[in-house]
Amino acid sequence: MAIKATIYKASVELSDLDRQVYRNDSTVIAQHPSENGERLMVRLLVFALNLPGEDDNGPLEFAKDMWDPDEPALWQKDLTGKMIHWIEVGQPDEKRIMRVSARSKKVSIYSFGPQTWWAGIETKISRAQNVTVWQIAPAQSQALADFAQRTMQIQVTVQDGAVYVSDETRSMEVTPVRLFGK
Repeated sequence: MAIKATIYKASVELSDLDRQVYRNDSTVIAQHPSENGERLMVRLLVFALNLPGEDDNGPLEFAKDMWDPDEPALWQKDLTGKMIHWIEVGQPDEKRIMRVSARSKKVSIYSFGPQTWWAGIETKISRAQNVTVWQIAPAQSQALADFAQRTMQIQVTVQDGAVYVSDETRSMEVTPVRLFGK
């Protein structure tokens, strides 16, 4: 008998002063049995950081990356189904990055593990013009795991590149570092 996903419900209040995006969104996140709390919360943070100002071009959605190798962690498709934004969480290989950069208008990668991965692929993706790679420090991503609850209310404030995450009892700063792209 297969182990089922654990369902999390999150209310995300976003105040992104850098992009002038202010939203309140409720979402449901399925945690794959092999996924830990750290990766789950990084996915939720990435969701907040990439929410569009409005859903006129299609909503940002969680995809089935852990269940389906042909899908990312998150994606945004326009109303015709064309890929606008492909978002990976983790450390995809350069072949996958180059393949999806040809299929999507924009590709974002959020790595939260050791940077040895980046050193191995940096030169191999240099010709990809629509790819941006971000690194979240391991200590920060590990601290995010403490926010994971089956039902959660998270506030995310972005100002001058710094990201402040809080809930009812705690807060922390996350500073994603751009490794590649615009």
